[in-house]
Amino acid sequence: MRLRCTRGLFLQSRAMVSSTVPMFKPFRLALIQLGGLGSSKSDNLRHAGEMILKAVQPFEGSKPNLIVLPECFNSPYGVQYFPEYAEEIGFIADKPYDVSKSPSQTVKMLSNMAKQSKTWIVGGSLPERDKTDGKLYNTATVYNPVGDLVVIHRKVHLFDIDIPGKITFKESTTLTGGSNLTHFDTEFGRIGLGICYDVRFPEMAMVAARRGCAVMIYPGAFNLTTGPMHWELLQRARAVDNQIYVATCSPARDMAAEYHAWGHSSVVSPIGDVVATTDEQESIVYADIDPTVTNATRAGIPVGTQRRFDVYKDVNEGS
Repeated sequence: MRLRCTRGLFLQSRAMVSSTVPMFKPFRLALIQLGGLGSSKSDNLRHAGEMILKAVQPFEGSKPNLIVLPECFNSPYGVQYFPEYAEEIGFIADKPYDVSKSPSQTVKMLSNMAKQSKTWIVGGSLPERDKTDGKLYNTATVYNPVGDLVVIHRKVHLFDIDIPGKITFKESTTLTGGSNLTHFDTEFGRIGLGICYDVRFPEMAMVAARRGCAVMIYPGAFNLTTGPMHWELLQRARAVDNQIYVATCSPARDMAAEYHAWGHSSVVSPIGDVVATTDEQESIVYADIDPTVTNATRAGIPVGTQRRFDVYKDVNEGS
């Protein structure tokens, strides 16, 4: 079903994650392609909150079960901005986390929005400063419908590219890459998580799929060079490779900003169809995630039972 939009490395063991894969059930996903981002963090957070409340309203009869924000939604995107906008989070796997005592303004806002909307939220990403060593990370945070911070994902693969005459960008100037693969469990299935450049590395999605993830979600911010080349192609490749849903959530394009995002937030089905998308403007993209599509795809083209691990290695082993 194609829905229109409205304008406007090791596996982490985290809270809400268990060895038993939850049953994959139908659910509705909403991607907020956030626009109007500027130099004021408070204004960015306020606008993100407004859009979350807009996204959670019933669309074609149903509310979303999971809402996603884009990469670096609380700050301008650029290596020069990461140190200034970075926040300490202090999340430790398998340890209770008291949001009320969090040093992160962004974490508190997103927790409150999840609680208020009674919806799962993937909080895009934010620049994170590790309080133990001062290193900076590009970090996604995930909240359950009662507002608990249940998992974080630190971007594993840093965006270091140099395409002569078009774009040079090196996140490693200020950021450190994460060292964990991440998924989280919900009442409607297991969800895998990456950030932007992570989508170029098929191993991450392959491991997630082998471990029972029904969907891979990538908050991202491709640009006007890499976006037209590879944004949709990579999503469809990861979806078809693993016969899972793949969703990407970009910021809206702002030609007055230093970094020009491609936009086109999308959801791709396990058979490779783009089932929901938008253009470059601020939008909310809705998609119904349907287990029957996954089951039919895997039954018709059963690559999951045809792999030859006697010929090549299983990337899931040892990860």
